[in-house]
Amino acid sequence: MSPATLHALLAGYAFLLGLVVGSFLNVCIARMPEDRSVIRPPSHCPVCGHRIRWFDNVPVLSWLLLRGRCRDCGTPISSIYPAVELLTGLLGWLLFRRIVPDAEAIDLAHLAAWLTMFLFVAMLVAQTFIDVRHYIIPDEFSIYAVPLGVAASALLQRLGWSEAIGWKASVLGALAGGGFLLLVMGLFWLVRRREGMGLGDVKLLAMIGSFLGPFPAVPFVLFVASVAGSLVGVPLVLLRRRGLATALPFGPFLAFAAVLYVLHGPAIVERWLPGWRLIIR
Repeated sequence: MSPATLHALLAGYAFLLGLVVGSFLNVCIARMPEDRSVIRPPSHCPVCGHRIRWFDNVPVLSWLLLRGRCRDCGTPISSIYPAVELLTGLLGWLLFRRIVPDAEAIDLAHLAAWLTMFLFVAMLVAQTFIDVRHYIIPDEFSIYAVPLGVAASALLQRLGWSEAIGWKASVLGALAGGGFLLLVMGLFWLVRRREGMGLGDVKLLAMIGSFLGPFPAVPFVLFVASVAGSLVGVPLVLLRRRGLATALPFGPFLAFAAVLYVLHGPAIVERWLPGWRLIIR
């Protein structure tokens, strides 16, 4: 097998693994907000209670073959399920192409880096859909993942990945991300005497900082999330005045900015903010 063929095959595996992980994320999205186990009971139809057969649980394909309905009772299955699976699969593939760009990069350090960043992005996907639906960010995908970010950063540095930030920068990133938003929350409360955002956003940015480091990642994520939030939020404010919209969570915009940074952040910063060039690894 040629190196190019091996690289293409691994990229395909990355996509397939993303589909499978996306299927598990659907379970997390459905059960975590209700404090239910993501392992037991096995996947089943919430209406008729029948356990989903293994051949009806193939990511994306089963939903298409079943035409978006339960095989037993015919209840419609939300298109969110295949969307999450496909999104996670595409992100897995894109991350592989970004971190392992060619056959020469196929080694333990790069593959471990891909696995780490894929896990990071998968948590962001799950918390995004949960936050949009329930206006909460589970601790499992935020503050509880900070030690994982620190440990993974230390491991990648030891393996010699060129973009590894190391455990010290990981800790500083968690403190910088969570600390900055906590400060903003405090100042907002002093001025307006009410909360401007939830602690979930603080914990989420701490987790993002633990994987990406303090600088330029945290300022980048905050800036992009704020701009994206404003572009979406201003029209929603106008609609809300007419009673046509509800509150807008900030977590999904933090997640979007973090994914953008993982995929293109260093290149964007180097192109548009050349003064930060020496800080980017």
